[in-house]
Parts: sequence; C-alpha cells; structure tokens
Amino acid sequence: MRRWLWLGMALLLMCAGSARAQDDTDGPYSQAEIEQLRDSAPVPMDRMRVFESILTTREKDIAELVAKPHRPGYAEEMHDELEQFGKIIDEFNDNLDEYSKNRRDVRKELPKLLKECERWGTVLRSPPEDEGYSIVKKIALDNLKDMQDLVAEMQTDLGAYFKAHPEAVKAEKDRLARRES
Repeated sequence: MRRWLWLGMALLLMCAGSARAQDDTDGPYSQAEIEQLRDSAPVPMDRMRVFESILTTREKDIAELVAKPHRPGYAEEMHDELEQFGKIIDEFNDNLDEYSKNRRDVRKELPKLLKECERWGTVLRSPPEDEGYSIVKKIALDNLKDMQDLVAEMQTDLGAYFKAHPEAVKAEKDRLARRES
C-alpha cells in the first residue's frame, strides 16, 4: 500500500514539474528575452531598454501580420500577438511602478518611452476589428494607456524629487558605479 502511495506522489510531482516547465515556455517571452531581462534586472535603465526592444519586436510582428493578406488562422495569430504585447506591457508597468516607488533615476529614458508608446499605440490600433481578438486588443491598448499615464506621472514626480534631493542623484550614480565595478 505504501509503495502505491509513494508511486502516486512521485507521479504527481512529475506532472506538476512538467506543467511548471510548460508554463515557462508558454509565456510571452523567448528564452533569449528572458535571459536579457534577467541580466538587465539590476540596472533599471538597461531593463527598460530591454523591455522597449522586446515590445518593438512584437510591434513589428503585428505590423507584418496586418500587412499580409488575410488567410485562415489570421485572427488566432493576431490574438496571440496582441495578447503577448499586452502581457509584456503589463509586466513593464509593474517594473516602472517599482522604479517610481523606489525613486530610481530613470528620467533620461522616460521621454523616449513616451514616444515609443505613441508608436506602439498606432500599431495596436491598426488591426481591423475582429471578434477573434477584440478583447486582447482592448487589454493591450488599456495597458499601454496605463503606461503612458504612469510615465507622464513619473516624469513629473521624479523630476521634482531629484531636483529637491541632489544627494539622491549622487546616491543613484554611486549605486550604478558599484554595479559596474
């Protein structure tokens, strides 16, 4: 009886492990993108640039899909692309929120990010309306709008904070210098 119990538990653990492994590959990122995000995590500006690069790649994928003649499976492909875009923006927003709360000096990247948001929005609105992906399109656009609002707020808040606290600018530079050495 015990042997069956142990065998059953081992089987359950194996299934749980394989399900977890599948979740890793089913996410919106390639393995290379995961590694880039992991490597850039300690330096907020670098991580922001990696997110921007990933989103620009997805933007191009969506634009290419829109430019191609519609064929069977178009709605499913567009759904997947828009869903990935929305998930990536959502995670990027989480990172930006964290940088804002911790008052990380990412001010130099924020104007560029606002311009990127405008371009991404144009591409997200470009697919024709279709029930097959309308919900994920709306979610992606909502997440993008949240990003634009957050970035605008960060520009104001971080600008005021670092102007009032020049020692914080020095502390941020020291933190980056320690990372690089």
